[in-house]
Amino acid sequence: MAATKFLALVAQTIIQHPQMVGDELDEATHERMQQRAEQLSQEMTRLLQELEQRSQEQELEQRSQEQSGLAWGALLFAALQQWQLWAIAGVLVLLCGLCWWLRKRSHEPDSSSEEESSSSDRELEEEEEQEQEEEQEEEESEGEDPDNERDLGRIFAKRIQWPAQNLAYRSRVVDDLAGDIVSLFEDILSNTFFPVLQTAIRVGSTFEGWSPREDDAVYRLLVPLKPPPGHAFHLELGTTAEMPAKDSCIRVELECTCTRERLVEGMLCFLHHPEEELRRNQGPSLLGTLCTGSYLDVQKTARWFQNFVSLAWVVVPQSRRYKMKVLPSSRSCKLQLTNASRRTLFIEMMFGVQQGDSDIFLSSQTTEAIFTPSTMWPEDCAVAEAKFFTHMARQAPHDSFHLKCLQLCTRILVGTSFSTYTVKTVVMHLLTTIPLSGWRRKHFLLRLQDIMRYLHCCLEEKRLDHFFLGNKRVPEEISLPPDFQAAAPLNLFQCLAEDPAAHAKALREFDELQDRLTRLLFYGH
Repeated sequence: MAATKFLALVAQTIIQHPQMVGDELDEATHERMQQRAEQLSQEMTRLLQELEQRSQEQELEQRSQEQSGLAWGALLFAALQQWQLWAIAGVLVLLCGLCWWLRKRSHEPDSSSEEESSSSDRELEEEEEQEQEEEQEEEESEGEDPDNERDLGRIFAKRIQWPAQNLAYRSRVVDDLAGDIVSLFEDILSNTFFPVLQTAIRVGSTFEGWSPREDDAVYRLLVPLKPPPGHAFHLELGTTAEMPAKDSCIRVELECTCTRERLVEGMLCFLHHPEEELRRNQGPSLLGTLCTGSYLDVQKTARWFQNFVSLAWVVVPQSRRYKMKVLPSSRSCKLQLTNASRRTLFIEMMFGVQQGDSDIFLSSQTTEAIFTPSTMWPEDCAVAEAKFFTHMARQAPHDSFHLKCLQLCTRILVGTSFSTYTVKTVVMHLLTTIPLSGWRRKHFLLRLQDIMRYLHCCLEEKRLDHFFLGNKRVPEEISLPPDFQAAAPLNLFQCLAEDPAAHAKALREFDELQDRLTRLLFYGH
């Protein structure tokens, strides 16, 4: 019954909207039907004339002929019904085919998501194979003298539900995007007087390999800035004795280019050419665009870069696979990339000016202060920290678990006053104290105990030293400014020494951290 109603609705649609089938086809069919009807009418007339000439004895035959005529009419009507039925069937086939095509298209995976999924699967398989090889190597190396505590370390390490991050594939996407943006800058803005973008540097927990976050992990980059021609950057490290300096500024100064004019394609000297000529023949200086007074403005620089990325997005290759959204940020450029499978990728691009030839930058990072002036560029150790973990990865055994330990300890900090930087500092100190051979999977439980014990001692003493200030254990591969090397150690827990209530709260929260870690080890999440 339902099928009959559906066919009736389709038939009604065809009748009311014949253009869906085709006007020309309906007219031609109608003309053929009229011709056929005329032929049948002539045939019926001839038959009637023959019947009139016959005698009444042939009445039965006449009736037979009339029934034959009625059969022709019934046959014609059946043919008409059959034509409408085939038309309806054709429309149904067309509708079914269209639905099938739309369904197939809606289930077609995006090429980028396929690549990301396959890359993630490969990483997981390689990780599992590597874990099996590591376990086998550990068992062979221990021989017949196993350590129960080390066995527990391996058992607990396997129980943990580690965040699944497709780091390799996503890192390539981020690196390629940053490289394309820098290349576009060189092509489009090379003859302007905006800051010159350098190759972006990977920083932050995601690139270092220990991010406690999963799907919303942020891939951070620091983009070094160089002064444009005719300009110089002078770093003013603040007036306070605090290090790293939080109130640093970047003063922009114009330089004479008269002796180098011929080397820079017709550039006019900002100091020795009339303002009218400069206005007519040359773009404005950096002082007139991204500076407040004589100082480089973080917020103006961030807005300028955000606008540049928005305009350049249509020509970068990533625009074919991702939708890009610039997220609100006053001191950096935060991007959200979304592919056809609705997988998101978060990128934050910060800006910095290198302090000499060191790994310390004055950066646009957000500070803990409630209000940070737009001309303030605090000293930042993010590049030095990333370089430290890269160095440790090269020196440590291939099955080192130091990043897993850091990742696990930062996962339990949610809702407490402890920052991830506190635990990161603790682990960096321990990595330069405990031999790297002692950070393997079998030492997992022991190293977690060391981290928590070290943190507890720092809380009791109300002292945790900054890793890069006055620390003789910093690897030589990391380049620090002379004042960092000569500085007295900076106490990151100075606030606890000055505030007894904050200290008591921190001790209570530490007990909660131990409980969380125990639950995480036993239940895996």
